[in-house]
Amino acid sequence: MDRSRTITITVEKKTGDTFDAILNMPSKIMPNAQINEYDWWVFTGPYGKSMLKFNENKSFRILDHQYIDEESSWNIPMRVVSNGDVSEVVITLNKPDEITNEQFNHRIEELSDMFNSMKNIIEFES
Repeated sequence: MDRSRTITITVEKKTGDTFDAILNMPSKIMPNAQINEYDWWVFTGPYGKSMLKFNENKSFRILDHQYIDEESSWNIPMRVVSNGDVSEVVITLNKPDEITNEQFNHRIEELSDMFNSMKNIIEFES
């Protein structure tokens, strides 16, 4: 049976600002992150060499992305939804076949912490 987890984060910023901030987030979370000639963010993450590429559409607030590390490959749907002066960031994490349920649970915990850090960075930047 496939497993997934959807996480929603409320960000105290307007939707367009939140969208733009997320696109630039890799370099703020991973200090060695750089964009290569194929528009992939490349960096060393908790599971070795890692790559992330956004497949964004700003008019529809779509921030889907691919994330690949030395253990797994993820296709992650992400949306930024307007809620007045705040944004709801909705992320769905589907368990990759190459990791176990226990590893997936551990990754969800780690990613929840990272999403909270991301929220704080977005809200406290000018």
